[in-house]
Amino acid sequence: MKAALLTEPGIDNLKVVDTDEPSPGPGQVKVRLRASTLNYRDLVTIQGGYGSKQKQSGLIPLSDGAGEVVEVGKGVTQYQAGDRVTPIFFTNWFAGEPTAQAQSQALGGSAQGCAAEYICLPAHGVVPTPDYLSDAEAASTVCAGLTAWQAVIEKGGIRPGDWVLTQGTGGVSIFALQFAKAMGARVIATTSSDAKAARLKELGADHVVNYLDITEWGKAAKSLTGGAGVDLVVEVGGAGTLTQSLKSIRIGGTVAMIGILAGQSSEVNMGYVLMTNSRIQGITVGSREMHLAMYRAMEAHRIKPVISDSFPLADIRSALEHQKASRHFGKIALEI
Repeated sequence: MKAALLTEPGIDNLKVVDTDEPSPGPGQVKVRLRASTLNYRDLVTIQGGYGSKQKQSGLIPLSDGAGEVVEVGKGVTQYQAGDRVTPIFFTNWFAGEPTAQAQSQALGGSAQGCAAEYICLPAHGVVPTPDYLSDAEAASTVCAGLTAWQAVIEKGGIRPGDWVLTQGTGGVSIFALQFAKAMGARVIATTSSDAKAARLKELGADHVVNYLDITEWGKAAKSLTGGAGVDLVVEVGGAGTLTQSLKSIRIGGTVAMIGILAGQSSEVNMGYVLMTNSRIQGITVGSREMHLAMYRAMEAHRIKPVISDSFPLADIRSALEHQKASRHFGKIALEI
């Protein structure tokens, strides 16, 4: 089979090679992957980030994938050949709060990922793909979709009329916008591009703030709520944007800490946390139970993931360079 293999850290060290097809063991399913999508986490992992917990030498990267079952191992009764399925990010996180054991197997990091034609996974490590989603759309939900779902719904508890602030136009932020609007919330989005601002409004954003034109975008967002502040910030920037996020928050509001796009360290005035009684909540994707709940909601509201670009698996390095340049809106897909 064809697979992208990382021999050592660095995009240039990622090569598409011929390797042996895996065979399903007891309790496993063999999936013919048809699509994958890229996450910032994949780029960081390929470049050598995330420390010793990520296996990089000999790694097949990418957490996202979708396709169909082609073979089942002994004891598997819930799936059969031909079933369309989507792998889940943490194959051992079934439900409930995260634990070290639940997060011990992460696709494309501590476990082999989806940049390949075939993958074998435990039967509990996949979920049925909704009929209305393409394989690329389903793949995009594995990391970005479920992360946004946990931030907005599971931990954010967003209700109709609440205010949600999203940052930029990456996969997590677009999903967060879609989920928040499905719940009847009001969304303020930030971006640096007028063209992207128009697309955000097409997706339902109530207000868009250009953070290059308005550097104090946190205060601007708060003013848009009538001065009360937003209920939830979906924070993908990290330490570099946290101060502005805290300036936008209402008393008792939540910052869902997801990404580090703007850096891992910066001076933050912790007085904002104390004065607002706000909560900074770390988010790391989610469980199988959450993934199934997300799919039920997506089917009910017919939420379609946004795919901006598509590359063949053979051009995975070009796809990663495209991602690195931040030229995309939503998700970048790989056709397998």
